[in-house]
Amino acid sequence: MEKLEEMAEKPQPVKVLYCPICSLPAEYCEFGPDFEKCKPWLINNAPELYPDLCKEANEKEVEKVSEQLQSVGMSSADGAASSAQPGDTSSSKQEEVKRLPGGKIKKKEKQEVVIEKVVRNRRKCITIVKGLDLFGVKLSDASKKLGKKFATGASVVKGPTDKEQIDVQGDIAYDIVEFITETWPAVPETAIFFIEDGKKVPAA
Repeated sequence: MEKLEEMAEKPQPVKVLYCPICSLPAEYCEFGPDFEKCKPWLINNAPELYPDLCKEANEKEVEKVSEQLQSVGMSSADGAASSAQPGDTSSSKQEEVKRLPGGKIKKKEKQEVVIEKVVRNRRKCITIVKGLDLFGVKLSDASKKLGKKFATGASVVKGPTDKEQIDVQGDIAYDIVEFITETWPAVPETAIFFIEDGKKVPAA
């Protein structure tokens, strides 16, 4: 009888849950060196020991979901705005910039006509006209009109930077401005410049 009572009173072994991260019992993880690393395991395997951790994890999850919903809402709103105004900002940005090799962006050239007088072979004077094409003027047609107007030779050639320009034989630099503005009204006089002594000078 006494033996039975002793067996009944004998304490049962306690099952201890050990953390695989820090090797400490789960209830002592917060005192260990890697508590932050232990947190995910504790939330999944011993939530009753650290209810605050579970609460904190739930709050973070809620914040994450709300942020995702906000970002989705903002992107859909942007998409709606762009579809409602297809010809505004998006198209204008495409017009203003050009993609270059290597992904670099080149801004649209400034609309201006540059007139330069060059003396070649010490005697031959040539008036160079650059930039008419930026105003939608066809250079081949423009060279014919310039040659006919000033009774001289005019041709479309590639300049030093591989951009097309019109070379007109003779010194017509100051006579050409009025002809350009009258023939092509899209080109304002304020957009025409002369090159004098290496400097750009407005014609207006």
